[in-house]
Amino acid sequence: MQTMPLKSHYIDIEGVNIHYVSDEPCANENTNTVATLVFLHGFPEYWQAWQHQLNYFSNNYRVIAPDLPGYNLSDKPNDVNFYQVPHLIAFISKFIAAVSQNQKVFLVAHDWGGAIAWPLAAFYPQYIDKLVILNAAHPSTFTREMINNPLQRSKSDYIHQLIDLNAKDLLQQNNYQYLCEKMTFSDGSSVLNDKNKTLYINVWQQTGVINGMLQYYRAMPQLASKNEKNSNEQVKQVTEMKIPNIRVHVPTLILWGEQDEAFVVENLDDLEQYVPNCTIKRFQDASHWLMHEKSTEINYAIEGFIYA
Repeated sequence: MQTMPLKSHYIDIEGVNIHYVSDEPCANENTNTVATLVFLHGFPEYWQAWQHQLNYFSNNYRVIAPDLPGYNLSDKPNDVNFYQVPHLIAFISKFIAAVSQNQKVFLVAHDWGGAIAWPLAAFYPQYIDKLVILNAAHPSTFTREMINNPLQRSKSDYIHQLIDLNAKDLLQQNNYQYLCEKMTFSDGSSVLNDKNKTLYINVWQQTGVINGMLQYYRAMPQLASKNEKNSNEQVKQVTEMKIPNIRVHVPTLILWGEQDEAFVVENLDDLEQYVPNCTIKRFQDASHWLMHEKSTEINYAIEGFIYA
């Protein structure tokens, strides 16, 4: 299959320069007639996370994959308030409106991209035709599980490391060993083969990238359970957490690797309460990084959902 070439672009959104890659429509092609897929990556990746999907879908769709603010070639605002979810969803909605020429898009998101996409679809549905989520817990069910499920609190304990004052040093030491080890499949193999490892490390080495990625965790509305060794005032007791009422009414497909080290599968329980028009496809032997380890199956599932 011959794929369309991807080109880098920059766009200014509220004074913040966002880098994204996109295929280039033919000169005589009316882009308003071509459906657009927008892909939002998560931590600690960048637009390259979606390479398999971009290659597959660029033949029949406009594909757009930004570096989220703070990542790779996008600007990295210093104010942590920029990274609070209400601001991020408003910001990304403006990005989508700009790059899609005010046409609705198919939004595909993973991890932190999904944490943005869920409320974006809830509060800005005018921009979204259909939503596809890969291993990103819905904020309402995630908060529920943080309150009620000790295993979810345990799985989320790593967040304490990422909000620690020494977090940047942790991520940078031993040639980014922490980040490399985080990106491991359920079978022990890694997202980062030799070629990809070089690409990712080159991205992480750029000025401000590690700090930019950590800003998302510093601004989280619901952090991990109380750790007595961590006096960070952002960390809440579970009794202080309130379940947000985030309701998504656009058609939604959830693709879920059940061997996720960050999320319990119970995040999917009773999801229809918040997302009434949803389909869940589970991958029993896949991990948090399922778009890498199950790329063909993921592409087919997204394509089938779009055409449904």
